[in-house]
Amino acid sequence: MSQMSLISSPPRDRPAARTAPVGARLGGAARTGPGKGPHGRRAHRRSVLAACVVVFSVLLSAVLLFHRAIPDVAGVGLLVDSVAPWFGLFIPVLAAFALISRYRRTLVGVLVPVVIWALLFGPGILPLQADAPTPAAAAGATGQLSVASQNIEASSGTGDISARALAATGADVIALEEMTSDDFDAISATLAAKYPYSYGVGTVGLWSTYPVVNAQPLTLGLGWNRALAADLETPQGLVSIYVIHAASARPGDVSARDSMLTALADTLPNDENERIIAVGDFNAASTDRSLSGIDSQLSEPNQTGGMFGNTWPSNLPVTRLDHLFQRGMTATSNTTFSAGASDHRAILTTLAL
Repeated sequence: MSQMSLISSPPRDRPAARTAPVGARLGGAARTGPGKGPHGRRAHRRSVLAACVVVFSVLLSAVLLFHRAIPDVAGVGLLVDSVAPWFGLFIPVLAAFALISRYRRTLVGVLVPVVIWALLFGPGILPLQADAPTPAAAAGATGQLSVASQNIEASSGTGDISARALAATGADVIALEEMTSDDFDAISATLAAKYPYSYGVGTVGLWSTYPVVNAQPLTLGLGWNRALAADLETPQGLVSIYVIHAASARPGDVSARDSMLTALADTLPNDENERIIAVGDFNAASTDRSLSGIDSQLSEPNQTGGMFGNTWPSNLPVTRLDHLFQRGMTATSNTTFSAGASDHRAILTTLAL
């Protein structure tokens, strides 16, 4: 029987045990994971930014779609209506923030106000697509009716200068608004040779190369005259013309203007002529809810060079307060230009009869 040795061999060296940092074992600050550390914080900020972009895109879309339904409390409705197209400037800003967020779905959200803006205002900024004039019209023969109009700003003292500038365009008809009685007399003397037919009442006046018949003042619900109605005897037949100087619109005070424009809209169905023109200072932007009654019966041509054709203020126009609406004719040109020292730009529209 063999005898076992009671002496054991010395133990082999063992690798030292690896221990985690104390902070990691206890769940301290040394641990990093999702939502922690610089990378996690940046991802969180981007997600918040993306959410904000989506929210503001939805709000912008709602304002564009329903701006005419916003209550006119403290003038908010008036302001939003007047500058509605300018809200499109927020779209590039939202797109930039969407790119910063790096969420592709956010860019899809920004496309919603883009589409809405394009559908609402895109058609209005396209250049006027006029039919090619006939040889006779191109040669300057009858068949064209050109109308120039401007709010001359009575305090500017340059009504006569404006009248000369409008006459220099070769317009067949000139309509002026915000005149004094002295303005009418002075302008009539200036235009008498070329525009022998005229009619004026209150703050509005009409001068024409064609006979003016059936002229009458229009109060349109106000206590004094700020509008007129007349017929122009053209070789192609009668053309009704309404010259309007709507009451001023101020934040919280649009009732007088709205009453006038509603009264005009109610008057139009009673007009017996096929051709109708309503021109002047409507004190309402093209996007203003107060023009809906007129828009539904008459149309305003696009600008020859495209864009909105803003007329006020004249130095840096931000909205279009001066309009020519028509029915029964085809617009061949429509432009704006400066005349005198008025705070309104003048408008010039040519119509094929």
